[in-house]
Amino acid sequence: MFNRAVSRLSRKRPPSEINENDSKPGSSHQSLNGTTRWATSLENLLEDPEGIKRFREFLKKEFSEENVLFWLACEEFKKTQDKNQMQKKANEIYMTFLSSKASFQVNVEGQSRLDESILEEPHILMFQKLQDQIFNLMKYDSYSRFLKSDMFLKLKQTEEQEDNSPDAQTAAKRASRIYNT
Repeated sequence: MFNRAVSRLSRKRPPSEINENDSKPGSSHQSLNGTTRWATSLENLLEDPEGIKRFREFLKKEFSEENVLFWLACEEFKKTQDKNQMQKKANEIYMTFLSSKASFQVNVEGQSRLDESILEEPHILMFQKLQDQIFNLMKYDSYSRFLKSDMFLKLKQTEEQEDNSPDAQTAAKRASRIYNT
């Protein structure tokens, strides 16, 4: 999912120009409705491509989209197995989010910043401490504001209206008849 976004970032495109279609279109109607599921935890929101898309839109308005982009880049980095690819991705993450000259610098504690020398021997968990900091920043700050935002509340209301529509009720009754026979 984030591979295309990282490659675009490496071409000096700001994250705001990453096409919304870069998040895989997914159904936000799983066992729980998307917004209901998103409201249960930040983890659930970040597991849903539609949730990520909406959260990014919200963070963009708050001028903190770099937080979720950094978190996503770290998640993608942890899946990297090839040493050369790992080195390349580590450099991209460092230059995009952590360097003093980073175009989308994340706000992490000064003593937690990585020294550039660590990039010479990258390892899967090299960004973990920083990723955890950013996750907690999102969880205890922007995520709670997202759940109270007009954007989220309108999505939730629209979802509830769709679930209560006559078509949805008819489909549920049809399904009930099929499974109960």
